[in-house]
Amino acid sequence: MPKLKTHKGAAKRFKKTGSGKVLRGQTKMRHILTSKLKKTKRKLRASVLVSEADEAKVLRMIPYA
Repeated sequence: MPKLKTHKGAAKRFKKTGSGKVLRGQTKMRHILTSKLKKTKRKLRASVLVSEADEAKVLRMIPYA
């Protein structure tokens, strides 16, 4: 059986937890930050779980993470 290739773009964006779920960073933190509230930016710093609908696709892209 050949080795599976990791999707390098996905490997940089997603991280697997100990229980096998997938974490992702949040959007809206790249630019135009002056018009966003401090509270909003603070909440957007945290990582969140990938939705169940997308989890299988992401796990296929990062087989050895």
